[in-house]
Amino acid sequence: MDNMILVWSGLIAFIVLLLFFDLFVLHKNDNISNKKTARETAFWILMALAQSIVIYFLYDREIVDNPTELTAKGAVMKYVTGYLVELSLSVDNLFVIAMIFKSYKIPLKYQHKALFWGILGAIFFRGLMIAVGVVLFNKLTWIPYVFGGFLILTAFKMLYEEITHKEEDEHVRESLGNRLLSKYFNFSSGLDGNKFFTIQNGRRLATPLFAALILIEFTDIMFAVDSIPAILAITQDALLVFYATIFATLGLRSMYFFLANMLEKFHYLKYSVFVILFYIGIKLILMHHIDIPEWLSLSVILLSITVGVIVSLIKQND
Repeated sequence: MDNMILVWSGLIAFIVLLLFFDLFVLHKNDNISNKKTARETAFWILMALAQSIVIYFLYDREIVDNPTELTAKGAVMKYVTGYLVELSLSVDNLFVIAMIFKSYKIPLKYQHKALFWGILGAIFFRGLMIAVGVVLFNKLTWIPYVFGGFLILTAFKMLYEEITHKEEDEHVRESLGNRLLSKYFNFSSGLDGNKFFTIQNGRRLATPLFAALILIEFTDIMFAVDSIPAILAITQDALLVFYATIFATLGLRSMYFFLANMLEKFHYLKYSVFVILFYIGIKLILMHHIDIPEWLSLSVILLSITVGVIVSLIKQND
């Protein structure tokens, strides 16, 4: 128990350190360039993959609790698979974030601040959802069927909306969000640099950047409803789930800026997300009946993403 407290405390402290490094070193100014975002994306991916070494050490030396009796290699495999699942399911989130910033006319150089503070809320809420999800999986044998069915329905709903181009749903959700925010905040007519609040005519008003932050936070919670059950299909080890979820979330901001001008080029990645959600939903439903090897899950995820990228590039050049 003492070891687990130390591991969790060390992990949280390391995450806080990374966030401060991101805010005060990587983004001490608002300058954003393709070269800079490419370096940052590579940094966060390498940082996430480097955790495999830490995880191998923790499980190999039996420093942490191992409720699912994983080998050190097995723990690393589940972490990497879970990380890729979370990262791939974040693709759809990137499109929504881009839409929110576009609707509020937020310049690219001010977007990082909203995403940075949004990530703090995401870590908190996802931590709560992971804790609840792990308890449900351990206490209720039928919960995988519920989560599995939910993911399959979500996958087909996403596919239907993509095929029928039901973009009006996004506009409806956006207008509902604006009306809800307007009930609790008075907003300025324009931005005041990268400030969330400003003073106009002696009144303290929220800026459009703050509105974008709140909507991004709610959006992340909505997407977590899909992603948390998905990673719980990979492993029910709370430490591995938290590791994979948080490091995928930490890398989401830099990936967004790296792909900001290319999101439409990778349009067919949405179909990759459909395949991954559908596969994981099936895996959840069958988890008490068939032992699906981790290499198969990893292969499905990598193949889906690869095909999505290749098809997107081919269609773009047609």
